[in-house]
Amino acid sequence: MKQDALQLVKARLGITTSVRDAYLEKIVEGVITELETDKDIQLIKDNAYHVMFVVDLSTWRYQNRDEHGAMPRHLQFRLHNLIIGGGGNGA
Repeated sequence: MKQDALQLVKARLGITTSVRDAYLEKIVEGVITELETDKDIQLIKDNAYHVMFVVDLSTWRYQNRDEHGAMPRHLQFRLHNLIIGGGGNGA
């Protein structure tokens, strides 16, 4: 999932070089670890809902790295759906 998410984050940000790959990869890894470890969500690599949430949250974290604002409402809503709704996997 990490490599797929990394490529999608780069596409969303319009990054075509590998200059920021190491930094972006750590953000993606951090998001995945947080969701799986802290939020106890079992991410499924073939689930587009899961992948796109990782992409969207990683992109937001990259774009807001120097600001201390709250997570946008749409991301909060989707995170709550993942936590409450069985991780978005139909459970």
